[in-house]
Amino acid sequence: MQAIMEPIFEIAYLVFAIAAGIIMAVKAGASKALRVFGIAALLLGVGDSFHLIPRIYGLITGTMAENVFALGLGKLVTSITMTVFYVLIFHFLRLRFGAIGNRGLTLAVYCLAAARIILCLFPQNAWFTSNAALSWGIWRNIPFVLLGALIIVLFYKNRQGAFQLAWLAITLSFLFYIPVVLWADGMPLLGMLMLPKTACYVWLILMGYKEFKTFGKSEGNVVK
Repeated sequence: MQAIMEPIFEIAYLVFAIAAGIIMAVKAGASKALRVFGIAALLLGVGDSFHLIPRIYGLITGTMAENVFALGLGKLVTSITMTVFYVLIFHFLRLRFGAIGNRGLTLAVYCLAAARIILCLFPQNAWFTSNAALSWGIWRNIPFVLLGALIIVLFYKNRQGAFQLAWLAITLSFLFYIPVVLWADGMPLLGMLMLPKTACYVWLILMGYKEFKTFGKSEGNVVK
C-alpha cells in the first residue's frame, strides 16, 4: 500500500507546489510580497524533488536500500533549500505586514540560516551512507528549529487574512519532523510522519494561493 499511496501523494505535492509557486511568482503583479511567497513555494517544491523523486523511484521499484547515494544527495539539497525557503518567508512577512523586526532580527535569521547550511555541509553528516550519526542530525537541526520558531512567532503576531493559521501549519510541520530526526532510525515507521509534515506545507501554500486569488480580484490591490 505504501508503495502506491505515498508516491501518489508526493507526486501530487510536487506538482502543486511547483505549479502554484510559478503562478504566484509570475502573476503576482504589483504585490512584491506574493511574488516572494511564490518563489519560496517554487523553491520548496524544486528542492524537495531532489529527495522525493529518488524516494518515489525506490518505493515503486523496491530499491530503497540500493538508492542510498541519490537519497542522501536529495536530503542534503532539501536541507539547504528548506533553509532558504524560511529566509524567503521571513522577507515575505516583512513585505506583507510592514515594519516587522529590525536589523537584529534580520541578522538572527541570516545567522541561523548560515549556521544550518554550514553544518549540513560537514562530512560528518555522512549523507551518502546508511549509518549517519544521530548527533549530527541533531546539531544541524538546532539552528533550523530556532529559525522555524522565529517564523512561527512572526506569523502568530501577524495572524490575519489568509495567513491566520500559518503559525499553526509551521508549528505542526516541526512537531511531525522532530520525531523523525530523533527516532526514525530505530523506528522506521516514524518516517511516515513526513507525510503529514508535507501536508502542512501544502496547507501553507494554499494560504498564499488563496491570498493571491483574493489580490487578483481586488480592485484596490491592498496586498503589498
